[in-house]
Amino acid sequence: MSYSTSEPQRRPRPRPRWWAELLLIVVVYAAYSGGRLLARGDVSTAVDHGLTILRIEQTLFLNAEHPLNRLFTSTPALGIPADFAYASLHYLVTPAVLIWVFRRGPAVYRAARTWLMLSTLLGLVGFTLLPTCPPRLLSAGHGFVDTMAQYSSYGWWGAQASAPRGLGGMTNQYAAMPSLHVGWALWCGVLLWRHARTPLMKWLGVAYPLLIAVVVMGTANHYLLDAVAGAAVMAVGALLTKPALALADRLRDRMDETASTTSSRLTHAVLTLLSHPAAAPRRTAIVSGGCETSAGERFPGQRARTSTSGAAAVDPDDEGPEGDAAGVPDDTQAAAR
Repeated sequence: MSYSTSEPQRRPRPRPRWWAELLLIVVVYAAYSGGRLLARGDVSTAVDHGLTILRIEQTLFLNAEHPLNRLFTSTPALGIPADFAYASLHYLVTPAVLIWVFRRGPAVYRAARTWLMLSTLLGLVGFTLLPTCPPRLLSAGHGFVDTMAQYSSYGWWGAQASAPRGLGGMTNQYAAMPSLHVGWALWCGVLLWRHARTPLMKWLGVAYPLLIAVVVMGTANHYLLDAVAGAAVMAVGALLTKPALALADRLRDRMDETASTTSSRLTHAVLTLLSHPAAAPRRTAIVSGGCETSAGERFPGQRARTSTSGAAAVDPDDEGPEGDAAGVPDDTQAAAR
């Protein structure tokens, strides 16, 4: 498996914010759960797929489900703990390992989180394209016993998978292929083996996915090929993790560059206006409109500006009561004459 914790990036990324990561995981898991419900196929089709898997296993001389299921059914000391493990560890160990990886560092966490999410989405594609009836829901003639229903009085689950009593309708019981119980357990095991500091934790990383594989078959929730498919989905997700991280980094770098360019332009424009006020557009409108008031006038009259020769131009239409230009001094009128 080519899972790698090395970051395919040119500069270090800050540590992810825990609340943002929690929100992301909740959204992805809600989408995954909703997708499982929407992917419910026809029951007869799901049963046909389950029987096909059984025939393939018989052709390959594989038959791990029947002996394990008979053992768990006849031995409550094994069957009851197995049912508890199936109904709980999937939802407890996986988040615990994810939190543990978060504390290990941003590079390890980003790779592990991306790997888990990609594999889960691939599993959802499998549920949609290949709805499969689990062994426990096949007719009794195929030799399987639903241990979850047999030991339901010992736990919180009812006769419908591992959902709490009364909530069986909120889960898709025909999402057996691939087994993400095995897939998520394998994800936990690989991370423990690679990053644990004690031999005990490393060996727990080896034992945990093997235990879950035995549990899912012994409780008749999955076929052996379901478990193999779950491991294959995780392998494909691991192969896609590095390219996905590289693509995410390129998109983020491009967004950062765009934001930086826009910010630089705005900053340059503001500094230009502050440093060179004359560069800013100024309004040159004259409030008075060219009207001036001379001594003795009750209303302002329009004045013409002095020409370049120094002589004042007189508006012929602006006349006073005596027929002269209004407001023009006598000596100026005499000179004009």
